[in-house]
Amino acid sequence: MTLVTEGHILLDDKGEAWIDDTNVKVIEVVLDKLAHGSTAEEMHVQFPHLSVARIYAALAYYHDHKQQMDARIEQDCREVASLRAQAGETPGRAKLRASGLRP
Repeated sequence: MTLVTEGHILLDDKGEAWIDDTNVKVIEVVLDKLAHGSTAEEMHVQFPHLSVARIYAALAYYHDHKQQMDARIEQDCREVASLRAQAGETPGRAKLRASGLRP
């Protein structure tokens, strides 16, 4: 699976960046950082199986490849929005809307 190693980061044959010795993609750490603004130390508390060094390595990899990763995040967001629109309203959302808990 691994083609290239960069510090704590491994690239698979598709070019996907993974944190070494884990089953965690770099983009997962990045999305957590972007969504919550957590520090590496705060992320370590939430994900104790990731060392602070590995988290910093993932964030460094992101900053080194920011343009490509941001483009991927945007593409994934557009794809999710499209799939959500195609799926229409789910039964759970309809129930929430009927109860007045969701607009």
